[in-house]
Order: sequence, then C-alpha cells, then structure tokens
Amino acid sequence: MFHLSEQVGLLGGELLTRLVRRVVIHLRVFRTRLVGNRVVMGLLQRAAAVVALLVSVAGVQVAQGGPARAALPTAAVALGDSFVSGEGAGSYQPVVDASGTAQSFPGWSAANSNAYFCHRSANASVFAAALPGIQQRFNLACSGAQPADIAAPSGARAEGRAVASQLDQLRAVARTHDIDVVLVGLGSNNTQFTFGDVATLCANRFIADAWTGWWEFWAYLKGEVPQRPCTASDLATGAEVEAATAETTAALRLILDTLAQVDADGSHQVILQTYTNPLPPELAAQYHEEDNRSDTRDKFRALGAERYAAGCPIHRASLGPGQVFSESLGSLVRNAQAVLAAERPAADVRVLDVQRAFDGARLCENPGSPGGALATPVRVQDGPSGTFITSLSGWDKIGIQRAANTCVTYFQTCQESWHPNAAGHAVLGQCLAGAFAAAPRAVVGCARNADGTLTIS
Repeated sequence: MFHLSEQVGLLGGELLTRLVRRVVIHLRVFRTRLVGNRVVMGLLQRAAAVVALLVSVAGVQVAQGGPARAALPTAAVALGDSFVSGEGAGSYQPVVDASGTAQSFPGWSAANSNAYFCHRSANASVFAAALPGIQQRFNLACSGAQPADIAAPSGARAEGRAVASQLDQLRAVARTHDIDVVLVGLGSNNTQFTFGDVATLCANRFIADAWTGWWEFWAYLKGEVPQRPCTASDLATGAEVEAATAETTAALRLILDTLAQVDADGSHQVILQTYTNPLPPELAAQYHEEDNRSDTRDKFRALGAERYAAGCPIHRASLGPGQVFSESLGSLVRNAQAVLAAERPAADVRVLDVQRAFDGARLCENPGSPGGALATPVRVQDGPSGTFITSLSGWDKIGIQRAANTCVTYFQTCQESWHPNAAGHAVLGQCLAGAFAAAPRAVVGCARNADGTLTIS
C-alpha cells in the first residue's frame, strides 16, 4: 500500500497541482449551489481539508522537483454583441473563424457570415479602459451576436457568422490566462427582435415618407414600408422583452458556469453593460424643418436629405418609442442581474448602466451633426462599392431604393450605422474602468455631464 507521499512522487508536482486546482474549482461550484444544506456542507468541509493537505504536499513536491510554475497572466475578456465588439469604432482586427482560419477584410461583396464582420475593433472599450492589474485583453464579442451564440457556433443559426461559440473561445483564453474581468453586452439581439431590424425599420419609414406621396408606396427587398413613424410596439412588445430577458439570463448562467470551471483562481468579476441610445429624446431645432416642411407633411425630401446627412434619418415622433426601447434593454440587463444575484449570491456580477453615457453628444442633438457625436451616422452604399453615401440631395426614390437594397443584400455596407464610434468607445472605456473599480455586485451608473465629463456612481 502506497503512502500519500509516495503517491505524490508518482504523480509529479505539476500534475497534482493541476488536479488540486480542478478539485478546488468544483468544490467552489458545489458550495455555491448547495448553501444551506448542512449535511452536504459538512462533507464539503471534510473534502476541503483533504484538498488543503494535498496542496501542502504538492507544494513540497514542486519545491523538490524544481521551481514552481509562474502564475498565469491576468486577462479581461469581452463577450456579447456589437456594442462591446466595437462595431462603428473602426480599426477592425482579423477574426479566427470556426475552422481556425484568421479572416481579414474579405471585400464589400463577401458573404456577411464571414467571421471578419464580427467587427472586433482595436478601439473597443475593453481595450480603452484603465484596468490596473490586467495584463492582457481579449475581444471575443461579435456584431449581431444573440444569446444562442454564447454556447453554440453563431453559424448554426440564420444570419449568424462563421465563428465558434463564445464559450469555446473563452475556454481557449482560460488555458493560458487567468480571467479576472468579463465584460458582457448581451440582449439587444435575440429570437424576438434585433437592434439592426429596429434601426432599419424606423430609418426606412422616415425615408419612405420623405420621398413618396400618400398615393405612392415604398417597397424594397424586405417588402412594403409604411410611411409613418415607429411606435413602441413596432420595436418590441412587453412579452417580447420578457422572452428576451429569459434568453439572455439563460446565456449568462452558462457564462458563470463556464468561468467556475475554467478560471485559474476562481476569482473574477462579470460586468453586464446596458446600451446607449445613439439618438436624443429630441432633435436640435435646425433639424425640425426644411423648406417650411416638417416630417408631418407629405413629401419632405429636403428635410429627409438634411437629416440623413446629419446621421439621423428618423421621424421626431419615433424618438420617444426609441427611448422606450432603449430603456427596455436597460431593464432587461438589470433584471437578468437581479435573477442571477438571487440564484448565486457569491457571484460578483455587476451592472454597468451606460444609457446616459452619451447625453449631450448624440446624433442630431446639436447643430453640425454628425460632427462631435459619439455614435456613427446612418450610412449606406450604392452597391458594394466601399463608398459611403453622405448626402441624398438630388437623389430620386429609385436610386435610394437601390441603396437600401444594397444594405439588405450586403449588410456589411451599413451595419456600422447607429453604433458607438471610436470616441464613444473611449467614453465607454472610462465607464468600464469605473465599474471595474466598484464594489462587488454593484450597479454602476455612468452619465455624461454638460461639460463632457462623466459622473460614475
């Protein structure tokens, strides 16, 4: 019969150290899930004592066999959708696809399923934030990502991209790094609604109303477009938001489960970020009328061209429903965190509320837009040419329909529209730094002041 010290010698210090680490992680998971069960907790305490003994013996073995392995470098990881991937911020990096091939820009006419169009920006907030003690940053988010893409390859669903599941990508990072921070942006896209569809709906309705009369109709590849503002129920109903919350919460549980299994030291914070609205509650006065026509009149092409150039082709009456939609996304994230906090009181899951982070610097909130705005203007191309249309002055409705159809067929030609730009991500990076420094399980608000400074509370 072997003594414990002889078994350690056979296993080797490094192998036993890995085994002990795995046991510790699983004990932590079971302890979190079984708090309150005295019998089980007693067994876990005895198991913990055995683990402590193994740790001490392993330490001796490592000392005898050679120098201990260096601690893994610390890492911050971004998971989720376009608002954390850096859509709109430019400087997009190659993305490794599901086959293991790094995809660089494939051309404007390539399939939108190409991994590159995850649009992972070097300017994304995860890179912009000051995170003391973090040695490496990884952007695993993907523009358009839905909760299903956390555990399954995005390409497994319609209109997904050819990348591995975000959890598989997270596991790969955990093999070489100690994950201390996970930024998650999730909820704006799901089986109920997507941000892209919502934005397209309201922008198309405005353009259709501006360029056609009541006796005409506006149609493009996705069908006829009503010539009227969006309503709150057009964007998302209460039932749809509730279903989206459940989807998002389920995906977040999987993220926490995976971190419990793979994080080297089991210590990490998960920051759930809400969403900024690229548009204000009201447009600056200069965008209200043009040629004595408002957006409540029949045909207002000059006004339509003016708002498009400024980056905000939308009815003023659609702005209120847009605010409701944005607030619903914020509630979705906060409600998901509340559920997780009740289920897992020991987990450090925080909320970073950035709904007011762009106050005073949204598109068309000030004269001269899009200059000075923290979000990207709506821009389309006339065919996959690589040339963005910045003015619709002089365009007829046939030409505009052609550009709108380009957006449908080659979504990459317009997908940056109404997302935080590089300056916006610099602001979001400051917000992220505030959440990183906050107390565990905090709900952190980040609001922009009139002078451009931020209040983080």
